[in-house]
Amino acid sequence: MDNRHARLLPGSEALELQGLSPGRPRGVRLTASTVASGRRALAAAGLWLTLALAGLAALAGLAPAAALAAGNPPGQPPPVSAPPGTPVLVAGPFHGPGPHQLSAMTSPPAGFHLDGNQVLALAYRNSVVQRELRRYPHLAAYVYTRGFGFWQVSLFTPPPPAGPAHQIEMLQLYVSDPAAAVTQVWTQYQVAWTMARGYPGAFGRVINKPYIWLGLCAAFLLPFIPWRRRPTLWHLDLLMLLGFSISLDAFNNASLSLSVPLVYPFLLYLFGRMLFLAAGRGRPREPLRSWLPTPWLAVALIFLIGFRIGLDVVDSNVIDVGFAGVIGADKLVHGVALYGHWPADNPAGDTYGPINYLAYVPFRLIFGWSGQWDSLPAAHAAAIAFDLLTMAGLFVLGKSARSVRTGVMLAYLWASYPFTAYVLMSNSNDTLVALMIVASLVMVRLATMRGLLGAMAGLTKFAPLGLAPLLWRGVGPRLPSRRATFRFTTVYLLTVLVAMMPVFLTHDWYWFWHDTVVYQATRPAPFSIWGLWGGFYQTLALPEHTVLGLAVVLGLAAPFWPRGDRTLVEVAALGAAIIICMQMGITYWFYLYIAWFFPLVIIALVLAHPEPAGRARDQMELPGQIRAGLLPAAVTRP
Repeated sequence: MDNRHARLLPGSEALELQGLSPGRPRGVRLTASTVASGRRALAAAGLWLTLALAGLAALAGLAPAAALAAGNPPGQPPPVSAPPGTPVLVAGPFHGPGPHQLSAMTSPPAGFHLDGNQVLALAYRNSVVQRELRRYPHLAAYVYTRGFGFWQVSLFTPPPPAGPAHQIEMLQLYVSDPAAAVTQVWTQYQVAWTMARGYPGAFGRVINKPYIWLGLCAAFLLPFIPWRRRPTLWHLDLLMLLGFSISLDAFNNASLSLSVPLVYPFLLYLFGRMLFLAAGRGRPREPLRSWLPTPWLAVALIFLIGFRIGLDVVDSNVIDVGFAGVIGADKLVHGVALYGHWPADNPAGDTYGPINYLAYVPFRLIFGWSGQWDSLPAAHAAAIAFDLLTMAGLFVLGKSARSVRTGVMLAYLWASYPFTAYVLMSNSNDTLVALMIVASLVMVRLATMRGLLGAMAGLTKFAPLGLAPLLWRGVGPRLPSRRATFRFTTVYLLTVLVAMMPVFLTHDWYWFWHDTVVYQATRPAPFSIWGLWGGFYQTLALPEHTVLGLAVVLGLAAPFWPRGDRTLVEVAALGAAIIICMQMGITYWFYLYIAWFFPLVIIALVLAHPEPAGRARDQMELPGQIRAGLLPAAVTRP
């Protein structure tokens, strides 16, 4: 997924996003019936909005993709800039990804029927190529072979001095040698970013099948369907969490102009919902109802766990993110420098925090590694373990905060949510971020433990570092005492120091800074509105940095706002809002990142519901609820 050498191309399509700012006229008196009617209207509006966006996605799915997804396996590296001069034929070995240079253009290479000139003539007859040449008449064409039986023609900007110092690939075209026909044509962002081409199974493989994805969506909603009641804001929340599926459908159909902007309505909704929930607004007045009894829900949870693990073992792929974890763990096992000088098949894999690679060490020791990008059983085992531990953490948190049913419900929501399965089936490291955040909330009453786990979360993929002030505040009616502040700060800093020992001991500071901080801050990508609409010259840098600044301000203000007693609901809601705001302000965003804030969102939404009326608190539950921050430290026996 990471592509350090990908370049954004100029001339990408610009779109405009317009929004409405709802307001309330002065002098209107809100009654209970008015509020109830407003909530029903809001839920209905959300349902209509979701259906409308789903219709757009369906139209996008019916539209033809940018090119046929045939002939080129996904994940192959893009070609480097060809040398200046006449077109160069690149041939063999046919089992390799190429390119390999050869000077002949007039005779077919071994195993091929066409020669380079014939392939070039086929390319020039293509309408897309003719259109690009009318726009940029001085593009230079280069011919390659692309595996057995396929050719690649690339149009670059002219070599220096007529063109830029580094040639930019403007168009990429594939030709089938047996059929003597063009099979794929890619322009703009999809030249450099093969992951944006909609190749089937590039991420998650079988999880993208409609019958599996929609089945998980149905399982996510099924226990909470209000068969004989009106929908509430909770049901709208669930639909909004599933709404990212509309954008993913467009992404799988290689439609970036639709998939990218469709992410932000749902991010904005969840961001606003979490802020209002933290401020005490929009809290449900009735208990959370599910028509499935707890034993049935537990059985469904066990089935989903087995189903997810079975899919991962039978038909899943390991993307470069999971591969990076195994490489980093291997470096730690052998005591070599962790950052810098990574293998050519994953050169940008050293962009994460050291805790990420430390977490893969046990799996590397147990399952080994061949040194190649093979099936990587260590990455599969790590992804499954992170997934199971996150569900266990959610169960423990829900049980200690309220009841066994709440714990089962939180774990079920994670297991049935299709985007957590998407992370698992890609064998990514993003669930590790969720695991560390959930563990921090489980220990939210203990300043030492939340300092330890909060620092570990921040040194996985760095975004949770923004939660440090929030975790310092913790729960309770007032700010932490000096003693608690000292414990939290000391443990947090000591954890960072110990985790960074692989960098200190190998004098790896330069590569750590260059390959993590600098790389993350400067890499372009078309998967956000800032990269897609800002283009190669990053024309939207100012508003992007403004959103990031808002995330920083929110993170710093989180310990002090809102005022009053702080419970686990406020902590989870504020944490989700901080991470969502941060994600809205980064250039490189992807669907795997939903797993970072999803557990915080469901914790806040579920625990915001009051307990069922007439349910007496079990005396055995009180210590857990006090530790979870849902009850004050002094509780009288009910």
